[in-house]
Amino acid sequence: MASGVRRQVLPGFGLSLGFTLVYLSLIVLIPLSAVFIKTAGLTWPQFWAQVASPRVVASYKLTFGASLLAAVINAFFGVLLAWGLTRYTFPGRKVVDALIDLPFALPTAVAGIALTAIYAKNGWIGSLLDPLGIKIAFGPAGVLVALTFIGLPFVVRTVQPVLEDLETEFEEAAASLGATRWQAIYRVVLPTLLPALLTGFALAFARAVGEYGSVIFIAGNIPMVSEITPLIIITKLEQFDYRGATAVASVMLIFSFILLLFVNGLQAWAARRTGRAI
Repeated sequence: MASGVRRQVLPGFGLSLGFTLVYLSLIVLIPLSAVFIKTAGLTWPQFWAQVASPRVVASYKLTFGASLLAAVINAFFGVLLAWGLTRYTFPGRKVVDALIDLPFALPTAVAGIALTAIYAKNGWIGSLLDPLGIKIAFGPAGVLVALTFIGLPFVVRTVQPVLEDLETEFEEAAASLGATRWQAIYRVVLPTLLPALLTGFALAFARAVGEYGSVIFIAGNIPMVSEITPLIIITKLEQFDYRGATAVASVMLIFSFILLLFVNGLQAWAARRTGRAI
């Protein structure tokens, strides 16, 4: 006799889906909703005064501008590092490969202190740059250095597996057909690498936007000059201005979501383009 019970293809799918939604709500959706609910207590003039003051706008420009530039730098040098680790064998290769993960394991405060000690006027690198009039620590350049440091592993670890799976025979075939080295990279390697590269870029950018610990030590935290938006949020919280803090946080959240949505759209386009090419 045929059973009237409809069986699921995936055992326990309903329970797993319910657990996933509950967990996602507790960890992500409810906290993010609380930000907007708390901000809703402000009138529009009050909200605009909180998020559009000159000091806050200057922090937006520094935070998003430095994060974007750091992600671009990491995208370029991250590919070079991943390429060197996958295509070449050299002494100390495993040590270099392990050091790439150092920003993951190193506490952000320790990273900030170490970078400050190196790039300050009396540091190893800062003492060489200071006679040239180049100031890194306690300025916007210090913010860029810190964000680049913490974002590099995201690009390398996203691109590296793709390069390991990409056989060198494709490049050799392109060369045998008369392609130059640059043409082989541009037409064979880069299309395959592009989705992973955009993913690493998005991860590095997202991490940089929310970074706090490693930046406050090297930035100098000068208002209108080297003050990042997360520091302004912390300052408002310390002053018990909870609505002002959530207002600024909601603006950062919206801007970050829009930029990440744009990057994800580029990633999907690149994946479709790669699929058609294959």
